[in-house]
Amino acid sequence: MTPDPPGGRRPGRPRRGAPAPGDRRPGSGPPLGDRRPGPVTGPGDRYPRPTREELAAAADRLLPDLIAPGLDVLFVGINPGLWSAAVGWHFARPGNRFWPALYRGGFTPRLLHPSEQGELPGYGIGITNMVERASARADELTAAELVAGAEALREKVARYRPRWVAVVGVTAYRIGFARPKATFGPQPERLADARLWVLPNPSGLNAHFTPESLGAAFAELRQASTAL
Repeated sequence: MTPDPPGGRRPGRPRRGAPAPGDRRPGSGPPLGDRRPGPVTGPGDRYPRPTREELAAAADRLLPDLIAPGLDVLFVGINPGLWSAAVGWHFARPGNRFWPALYRGGFTPRLLHPSEQGELPGYGIGITNMVERASARADELTAAELVAGAEALREKVARYRPRWVAVVGVTAYRIGFARPKATFGPQPERLADARLWVLPNPSGLNAHFTPESLGAAFAELRQASTAL
Protein backbone atom coordinates (compact mmCIF):
# COMPACT_ATOMS: atom_id res chain seq x y z
CA MET A 1 0.00 0.00 0.00
CA THR A 2 1.55 3.31 -1.08
CA PRO A 3 1.51 6.53 0.96
CA ASP A 4 -1.43 8.85 0.45
CA PRO A 5 -1.21 11.49 -2.32
CA PRO A 6 -1.82 15.16 -1.45
CA GLY A 7 -5.25 15.97 -2.11
CA GLY A 8 -11.71 30.82 18.59
CA ARG A 9 -11.36 28.94 21.30
CA ARG A 10 -8.14 27.98 23.05
CA PRO A 11 -6.58 24.61 22.21
CA GLY A 12 -7.93 21.86 24.43
CA ARG A 13 -7.11 22.14 28.10
CA PRO A 14 -9.02 20.92 31.16
CA ARG A 15 -11.06 23.63 32.86
CA ARG A 16 -10.17 24.77 36.39
CA GLY A 17 -11.81 22.43 38.82
CA ALA A 18 -12.48 19.83 36.13
CA PRO A 19 -11.64 16.17 36.79
CA ALA A 20 -8.32 14.79 35.66
CA PRO A 21 -8.25 14.05 31.92
CA GLY A 22 -8.76 10.31 32.39
CA ASP A 23 -11.83 10.98 34.60
CA ARG A 24 -13.57 13.54 32.42
CA ARG A 25 -16.78 12.74 30.59
CA PRO A 26 -15.93 11.48 27.10
CA GLY A 27 -17.13 13.83 24.42
CA SER A 28 -16.59 16.95 26.55
CA GLY A 29 -13.26 17.88 25.02
CA PRO A 30 -11.96 21.38 25.68
CA PRO A 31 -12.62 24.16 23.20
CA LEU A 32 -10.44 25.34 20.35
CA GLY A 33 -8.78 28.74 20.71
CA ASP A 34 -8.06 31.66 18.44
CA ARG A 35 -4.34 31.25 19.15
CA ARG A 36 -2.45 28.80 16.96
CA PRO A 37 -0.34 26.23 18.82
CA GLY A 38 3.26 27.22 19.35
CA PRO A 39 6.27 25.38 17.95
CA VAL A 40 6.15 21.64 18.25
CA THR A 41 8.88 20.48 20.59
CA GLY A 42 9.20 16.89 21.70
CA PRO A 43 8.62 15.81 25.31
CA GLY A 44 12.02 14.16 25.49
CA ASP A 45 13.54 10.94 24.26
CA ARG A 46 11.35 8.60 26.26
CA TYR A 47 10.77 6.03 23.55
CA PRO A 48 11.65 2.51 24.58
CA ARG A 49 13.53 0.89 21.74
CA PRO A 50 12.30 -2.66 21.18
CA THR A 51 14.93 -5.15 20.17
CA ARG A 52 14.82 -6.87 16.81
CA GLU A 53 13.54 -9.98 18.56
CA GLU A 54 10.79 -8.03 20.34
CA LEU A 55 9.67 -6.45 17.07
CA ALA A 56 9.54 -9.83 15.36
CA ALA A 57 7.51 -11.23 18.24
CA ALA A 58 5.00 -8.37 17.91
CA ALA A 59 3.85 -9.51 14.45
CA ASP A 60 0.09 -10.21 14.42
CA ARG A 61 -0.21 -8.98 18.02
CA LEU A 62 -3.35 -7.01 18.89
CA LEU A 63 -3.22 -3.48 20.32
CA PRO A 64 -6.18 -2.59 22.58
CA ASP A 65 -8.46 0.21 21.45
CA LEU A 66 -8.46 3.53 23.26
CA ILE A 67 -12.20 4.09 23.24
CA ALA A 68 -15.17 5.14 25.36
CA PRO A 69 -18.83 5.91 24.67
CA GLY A 70 -19.76 9.32 23.29
CA LEU A 71 -16.36 10.57 22.09
CA ASP A 72 -16.11 13.68 19.94
CA VAL A 73 -13.67 12.09 17.45
CA LEU A 74 -12.60 8.47 17.03
CA PHE A 75 -9.37 8.27 15.02
CA VAL A 76 -8.97 5.09 12.99
CA GLY A 77 -5.51 3.89 12.03
CA ILE A 78 -4.93 1.31 9.30
CA ASN A 79 -3.39 -1.28 11.63
CA PRO A 80 -0.78 -1.24 14.40
CA GLY A 81 2.88 -1.23 13.42
CA LEU A 82 5.28 -3.62 15.09
CA TRP A 83 6.75 -0.85 17.25
CA SER A 84 3.32 0.13 18.58
CA ALA A 85 2.39 -3.49 19.24
CA ALA A 86 5.69 -4.07 21.04
CA VAL A 87 5.37 -1.09 23.41
CA GLY A 88 1.55 -0.99 23.68
CA TRP A 89 1.00 2.59 22.44
CA HIS A 90 -0.78 3.77 19.32
CA PHE A 91 1.30 5.55 16.65
CA ALA A 92 4.37 4.97 18.81
CA ARG A 93 7.17 4.58 16.27
CA PRO A 94 9.57 7.57 16.28
CA GLY A 95 8.98 9.45 13.07
CA ASN A 96 5.23 8.88 13.03
CA ARG A 97 3.61 12.30 12.95
CA PHE A 98 0.20 11.53 14.44
CA TRP A 99 0.89 13.08 17.84
CA PRO A 100 2.43 16.31 16.47
CA ALA A 101 -0.49 16.61 14.01
CA LEU A 102 -2.96 16.13 16.85
CA TYR A 103 -1.29 19.00 18.70
CA ARG A 104 -0.89 21.26 15.67
CA GLY A 105 -4.54 20.66 14.83
CA GLY A 106 -5.67 21.93 18.24
CA PHE A 107 -6.92 18.64 19.68
CA THR A 108 -4.48 18.68 22.61
CA PRO A 109 -3.07 21.63 24.59
CA ARG A 110 0.48 20.31 24.29
CA LEU A 111 2.40 17.68 22.37
CA LEU A 112 1.67 14.37 24.05
CA HIS A 113 4.06 11.44 24.12
CA PRO A 114 2.47 8.16 22.95
CA SER A 115 2.83 6.86 26.52
CA GLU A 116 0.35 9.57 27.54
CA GLN A 117 -2.38 8.23 25.27
CA GLY A 118 -4.59 7.60 28.30
CA GLU A 119 -5.22 11.35 28.49
CA LEU A 120 -7.03 11.44 25.14
CA PRO A 121 -10.52 10.32 26.27
CA GLY A 122 -10.51 13.30 28.63
CA TYR A 123 -10.30 15.47 25.52
CA GLY A 124 -13.08 13.56 23.77
CA ILE A 125 -10.66 11.59 21.57
CA GLY A 126 -10.21 7.85 20.98
CA ILE A 127 -8.08 5.60 18.75
CA THR A 128 -8.85 2.29 17.05
CA ASN A 129 -7.69 0.51 13.88
CA MET A 130 -9.40 -0.86 10.78
CA VAL A 131 -7.39 -4.08 11.06
CA GLU A 132 -6.43 -5.28 14.51
CA ARG A 133 -3.31 -7.34 13.80
CA ALA A 134 0.11 -5.71 13.79
CA SER A 135 2.41 -5.84 10.78
CA ALA A 136 5.68 -4.27 9.69
CA ARG A 137 3.95 -2.37 6.86
CA ALA A 138 0.34 -1.56 6.05
CA ASP A 139 0.76 -2.94 2.54
CA GLU A 140 1.06 -6.41 4.07
CA LEU A 141 -2.70 -6.34 4.66
CA THR A 142 -5.07 -7.90 2.16
CA ALA A 143 -8.08 -6.19 0.64
CA ALA A 144 -10.28 -8.77 2.35
CA GLU A 145 -8.85 -7.76 5.74
CA LEU A 146 -9.62 -4.10 5.08
CA VAL A 147 -13.18 -4.87 3.97
CA ALA A 148 -13.77 -7.01 7.06
CA GLY A 149 -12.19 -4.29 9.19
CA ALA A 150 -14.53 -1.66 7.79
CA GLU A 151 -17.54 -3.77 8.74
CA ALA A 152 -16.15 -4.36 12.24
CA LEU A 153 -15.57 -0.61 12.55
CA ARG A 154 -19.19 0.05 11.60
CA GLU A 155 -20.34 -2.21 14.44
CA LYS A 156 -17.92 -0.56 16.87
CA VAL A 157 -19.13 2.91 15.95
CA ALA A 158 -22.76 1.85 16.37
CA ARG A 159 -21.88 0.59 19.85
CA TYR A 160 -19.78 3.51 21.11
CA ARG A 161 -21.49 6.32 19.16
CA PRO A 162 -18.70 8.86 18.57
CA ARG A 163 -19.77 12.07 16.86
CA TRP A 164 -17.02 11.90 14.23
CA VAL A 165 -14.93 9.06 12.81
CA ALA A 166 -11.62 10.04 11.19
CA VAL A 167 -9.82 7.41 9.11
CA VAL A 168 -6.11 8.22 8.78
CA GLY A 169 -5.28 6.79 5.38
CA VAL A 170 -7.26 7.39 2.20
CA THR A 171 -6.06 4.25 0.41
CA ALA A 172 -7.24 1.97 3.23
CA TYR A 173 -10.54 3.86 3.33
CA ARG A 174 -11.06 3.47 -0.42
CA ILE A 175 -10.49 -0.28 -0.27
CA GLY A 176 -12.27 -1.04 2.99
CA PHE A 177 -15.38 0.99 2.25
CA ALA A 178 -15.45 0.39 -1.53
CA ARG A 179 -15.10 4.11 -2.26
CA PRO A 180 -12.39 4.13 -4.97
CA LYS A 181 -12.77 7.86 -5.66
CA ALA A 182 -12.83 9.06 -2.04
CA THR A 183 -10.70 12.11 -1.24
CA PHE A 184 -9.49 13.76 1.95
CA GLY A 185 -11.92 15.63 4.16
CA PRO A 186 -15.60 15.06 4.98
CA GLN A 187 -17.35 12.12 3.34
CA PRO A 188 -20.93 12.24 2.03
CA GLU A 189 -22.05 9.13 3.91
CA ARG A 190 -22.16 8.43 7.63
CA LEU A 191 -20.87 5.46 9.56
CA ALA A 192 -23.74 4.37 11.77
CA ASP A 193 -24.75 7.84 13.06
CA ALA A 194 -21.24 9.31 13.03
CA ARG A 195 -19.92 11.80 10.51
CA LEU A 196 -16.98 10.52 8.47
CA TRP A 197 -13.71 12.27 7.69
CA VAL A 198 -10.58 11.02 5.90
CA LEU A 199 -7.14 12.30 6.91
CA PRO A 200 -3.69 11.72 5.39
CA ASN A 201 -1.63 8.85 6.72
CA PRO A 202 0.72 10.37 9.36
CA SER A 203 3.43 7.77 8.74
CA GLY A 204 6.87 9.22 8.15
CA LEU A 205 6.86 7.27 4.88
CA ASN A 206 4.13 9.56 3.54
CA ALA A 207 6.38 12.16 1.91
CA HIS A 208 3.43 13.90 0.23
CA PHE A 209 2.61 15.69 3.49
CA THR A 210 4.84 17.84 5.67
CA PRO A 211 4.31 18.18 9.43
CA GLU A 212 2.74 21.57 8.74
CA SER A 213 0.31 20.32 6.10
CA LEU A 214 -0.63 17.35 8.27
CA GLY A 215 -1.36 19.72 11.14
CA ALA A 216 -3.50 21.85 8.84
CA ALA A 217 -5.48 18.78 7.76
CA PHE A 218 -6.11 17.83 11.39
CA ALA A 219 -7.09 21.43 12.17
CA GLU A 220 -9.81 21.30 9.49
CA LEU A 221 -11.35 18.31 11.24
CA ARG A 222 -11.03 20.01 14.63
CA GLN A 223 -12.84 23.07 13.34
CA ALA A 224 -15.62 20.98 11.80
CA SER A 225 -16.01 18.83 14.91
CA THR A 226 -16.42 21.86 17.19
CA ALA A 227 -18.73 23.76 14.85
CA LEU A 228 -21.72 21.49 15.43
